[in-house]
Amino acid sequence: MTGRWVRAAAGGLLAGAVLTGTAACSDDGDNPVSGAVSEAASAVASAAEGISDAASEAAEKAERQMSEVKDGVDAGDEVKLGAPATDGDGRTTVPVTVHNTDDKPRSFAVQVEYKDDGGKLLDTVVVTVSDVPAGKDGDGTARSTHKLDGQVTPEVATALRY
Repeated sequence: MTGRWVRAAAGGLLAGAVLTGTAACSDDGDNPVSGAVSEAASAVASAAEGISDAASEAAEKAERQMSEVKDGVDAGDEVKLGAPATDGDGRTTVPVTVHNTDDKPRSFAVQVEYKDDGGKLLDTVVVTVSDVPAGKDGDGTARSTHKLDGQVTPEVATALRY
């Protein structure tokens, strides 16, 4: 239970730092929030001691990808995941559908976590769905970074519209 709480706390810290950091990002090179994103990455790395090396590496990569999103806003309510499947290479895939509620075309970055039936993080990936027209849906596919065994449940960890 303690490991699950630590992962949940680290995930919450990461999501908060990413959302705060992306909302405050600018192109001028002076980003006072980048330190917070770095601290979140350290917290995730520390909390990841209880998960596999592959999942830990995937979480760090996903955090880096999400931190690159400029002027992102929380879009978790605009994302739906389909049923997971296994592709020909043995990797877990899940359809990702985003709905653009804005009045102009937007892109989405969606971090999908794959967890086992006990809630342990197995993998995480970031899917980008680009240039979704205003008021329309866009589709993508999240594909695990490695083969996952057993029952796998995908969840949206973070979603940003930009």
